[in-house]
Amino acid sequence: MASHQNLEEREVEVWHRTRIKVILGINSSPVVAEDVSIELSSEKDMQGANLTGLRKIEDGSVVSNIHTAKWRVFTDNGRDFFLQGKHEEAEKFFLSALQEAKEGFGERDPHVASAYNNLAELYRIKNAFDQAEPLYLEAVKILEESFGPEDIRVGAALHNLGKFYLVQRRLEEARMSYEIKRRVLGHSHTDYADTMYHLGTVLYLQGKAKDSEILIQDSIKIMEIYIKSNQLAEAENLQRKILHVMELSKGWNSLDTVIAAEGLGLTLQSVGNLREAKDLMERCLEARKSILPEDHIQVSFPTA
Repeated sequence: MASHQNLEEREVEVWHRTRIKVILGINSSPVVAEDVSIELSSEKDMQGANLTGLRKIEDGSVVSNIHTAKWRVFTDNGRDFFLQGKHEEAEKFFLSALQEAKEGFGERDPHVASAYNNLAELYRIKNAFDQAEPLYLEAVKILEESFGPEDIRVGAALHNLGKFYLVQRRLEEARMSYEIKRRVLGHSHTDYADTMYHLGTVLYLQGKAKDSEILIQDSIKIMEIYIKSNQLAEAENLQRKILHVMELSKGWNSLDTVIAAEGLGLTLQSVGNLREAKDLMERCLEARKSILPEDHIQVSFPTA
């Protein structure tokens, strides 16, 4: 059974290597869409992996007093209301949490930075940009003072600052935030490829299509590493992003999009998500039929 599974994983890896060569070689052309979406959803942002560094600050509290207890309750309540879309209620709790964090942990404590970040994210969603920016910047400053500029928690705060600038099309500031975050994370971090994806988006919007394409290509190379090391959840997440870019930029009338979708389909099959894999592969086959001649060999590409 184990040998069969290893064989299947090797087959998936070989398939991906072949398709990656096609994407990076024969079909090499800019893959970022002119109308690429930069709207960011509030609920997913608050729960997303890029807040992990800041959530660890909250979850790792060791100071205990009446203020820190209130801070914990106010933070949880604020986040709950935020995720429900009840922004006015969330703002009240986040403001209270910020005050309790200052009194319970100290003005320059990382918990205060986390409270600033929560409030800034809320203001960003409400388009209250003038209120959000100083909070983001103060959060980054406190975290740099506490942990140094190369710490992962600083990287998480910079990611949020980059999103803030990107939404406003303040592209050079967004680029700088993502560049610093990329350096802080390093190649081995699971968020590195995601950071390159966002940085590639910024570069494309700046008219730097070639630089943008290089970052997307690097993301694909990281995807190959994920698959080779059997980190399929990370590979799936990155493949979904790549497919999204392909759909926006080239649509389903392009073999590049089909190839990206087939790669995702095989990964979904490997992790046991058979229904979605089957649906996706069937769509790929239909797309191939519409793109290629009826007697073309690639029209019979396996969808199992």
